[in-house]
Amino acid sequence: MSDGSPQVAPVWVDLEGDSILVSTGEGSLKAKNTRRDARVGVSIIAMDNPYREAQLRGRIVERRPDPDFKTMDRISRKYTGKSFPFRDNPTQRVVLVIEVARARFAALQRSAGQNPAFVVAPGNHTWTMVAGQVPAIVAFLDAGW
Repeated sequence: MSDGSPQVAPVWVDLEGDSILVSTGEGSLKAKNTRRDARVGVSIIAMDNPYREAQLRGRIVERRPDPDFKTMDRISRKYTGKSFPFRDNPTQRVVLVIEVARARFAALQRSAGQNPAFVVAPGNHTWTMVAGQVPAIVAFLDAGW
């Protein structure tokens, strides 16, 4: 945001190797903010277990034009089973490629006779399973991270 505070936006994501892909329009607030500051935070919650989550930090390392909606359609089909319906301004479509620098995975587990406890597994190896299956909320950070 112009005052330096983070912007948070729910987005659909896709994976490419260890990178996270977010498709948006060049005129969107998230595209504008990441041109100014490439740092992002990603929070992902499993839809089948809201106590299973991944928290990621990284940077936008590439901005790819997507005028044919190739990436956006692939992401849309993952979430809806259909191609992305909003086809306005195809020359403004861009894919933000996020390189993950830090990752934290946590899941609430309950043992017989015990209180629930979070199990935390840091490292990039655990988040790809979660990120490939559920929506994400991405915080596009401007300053102070």
